Amino acid sequence: MTNVLFLPQNFVTPLALANPLGGADHELATWFHERLTPAFVAVLHAFTDFGSGEWIGIVVFGLVLFFAWKRWWPSLVTFVVAVPGGMLLNEWVKILVHRQRPFAVGPFVDWSGYSFASGHTIGATLLYGQLLLLILPCLKARHWRLLSVFSALSLIGLVGFSRVALGAHFLTDVLAAILFGIIWLALCVVLSKPIRRGSLRSQSAAILSECDGLVLVPVERVAQRDSNL
Repeated sequence: MTNVLFLPQNFVTPLALANPLGGADHELATWFHERLTPAFVAVLHAFTDFGSGEWIGIVVFGLVLFFAWKRWWPSLVTFVVAVPGGMLLNEWVKILVHRQRPFAVGPFVDWSGYSFASGHTIGATLLYGQLLLLILPCLKARHWRLLSVFSALSLIGLVGFSRVALGAHFLTDVLAAILFGIIWLALCVVLSKPIRRGSLRSQSAAILSECDGLVLVPVERVAQRDSNL
C-alpha cells in the first residue's frame, strides 16, 4: 500500500533493523517473481483488492453510517479506532523501519513506498477481524460461527499471499502485519470495555425510567379516581 497519508517523513529517523530471515525472504520473493504470468497476476490482483485502501475505505464509510443511524456509538468509536487508526499507525511503522520492497519495478509490478509491514495485509486483518468480533456474539449456531471465522481467515490469508506473490512484500512483512493487527485489535477490545459498560448502564437507566413511568401512570389515575368518588 502506498503512503497516501501526509506524514512528516523528513522528521523520522529510520531504524536499522536486521532481518534474520532475509535470505529466505529474498528466495521466496524471487521464486514467485520468476513465475508471474498475466493470468496469475490478474488472479492475485483480485485477491489483493480485498485489502486495498479504496475497498477498506468504502466498507468503513458504509459501516460508520450504519452505526450512526442505529446510534451504536461504542461500536462506531471502536471500529474507527481499530481499522483506520491501526492502518495509520502501520504507515508510521513503515516510515520508521524504512525497509525497501523486494521488487520495486518488474514486468507486472511497479510499487512505491516501503515494505514493512504490509499495509494491505494489516488492513485486511483489522477490517475482517473487527467485523468478526462484531458478528460472532450475534451468531448462535456453531456452523455459522465457524463459517464466519473461516471466511475472515481466508480473506486475510489470500490478501497476504497475494502481496508476497506479486513481489510487493516479503513474507516477514505479511506475518508482521498480521501480528500487529491482532495485537491492535486485542488492545482495542480491552480499551473499549469501559465504554461499552457505560453504554449498557445508560441503556439500563433509560429502561428503568421508562418502566417507572409506566407504573406511576396507572397509580396516579387510580388516586385521581378515588378522589373523585
